This record gives sequence, structure tokens and C-alpha cells, in this order.
Amino acid sequence: MASVTLRGNPLSLGGSEVAVGQAAPDFTAVNNDLQPVKLSEAQGKVIILSAVPSVDTPVCDTETRRFNEEAAKLGEGIEIWTLSMDLPFAQKRWCGAAGVEQVKTLSDFRDRAFAEGYGVLIADGPLAGVTARAVFVVGKDGTLKHVEYVSEIANEPDYDAALNAAKAAAA
Repeated sequence: MASVTLRGNPLSLGGSEVAVGQAAPDFTAVNNDLQPVKLSEAQGKVIILSAVPSVDTPVCDTETRRFNEEAAKLGEGIEIWTLSMDLPFAQKRWCGAAGVEQVKTLSDFRDRAFAEGYGVLIADGPLAGVTARAVFVVGKDGTLKHVEYVSEIANEPDYDAALNAAKAAAA
């Protein structure tokens, strides 16, 4: 399992860790209009999956805004999805206040299928039940092209690595 910490304190993750080269586990999450969104329905596109504990926290806010800026430069063949356990209502409110329109925010609160399928469900500690910070790139063929479990939840991911992997997968 991936090793993650919160301010240096170890946290256990539940679910199955994924690796580059394997088929991206399918999942269904809920969009801001309470509609289901299924990863397998995006086949043929490159998808950056950005897992965050909550868009209402400073690092998650920064990360989602940064990916929103980058999404505008990527073109139609690449989408960025930010997933958290935040309720769709909270995500919609946050997106409106933050001006985030390029990133699709999705809630995993209903089934936790994303968090468990990608091994990012925090199993213990003060953040139990939310998603750890991680970034995955799913290629057009549905396989994982990039995997980053951010070792310290309070840190931002390696944006350049994810964006470069997405661009390479779209080429």
C-alpha cells in the first residue's frame, strides 16, 4: 500500500493500490447536478484524476485551481476530474465561488468506488473516510499512464509530471 502521512503522522489507506500500465478501475461518481459519471464512458479521452480530501481546504483549493488553469490549455482530448468525498452541493458552491469551470468536480460520497478502486480511502486518523491526495492519468485506451500517491497530504502533487503524462498519452 502507498504510504501517506498528515503532518508527519502515518495514515492507513483502504482499497487497492494501482500502478502504471494496469487497466484503470472503472467507477461511477456523482457530478454537481447529482448525475452519475462513469469513467468507462470517457474512453477515447485522456483523463487526469485528481483525488483531494476536500475542495474546502487550502491545499485542495490551490490544487484544483491550478488544474483548472492548466485544463484550459490542454485541448478537447484531455479532461481533468477532481474527486473527493465532498457532497455535490458543496463542490458546486465551491466551484462557483472559485470560478472553476474547466475541471469536472465529482463526489465519491455515494459508493466510494473511486476511493476504494484506487486505494486512496483514508482508513484511520482525523481524516478517516475521505480521500488521500493522489493524481492518476488514464490514457485513451483505459490504462493508467501516471500514478502519484502524494506522500504528505499537506503537499501539492507534481503537476508537471501529471500534465506531461497526459500530453504524451494524448499524442
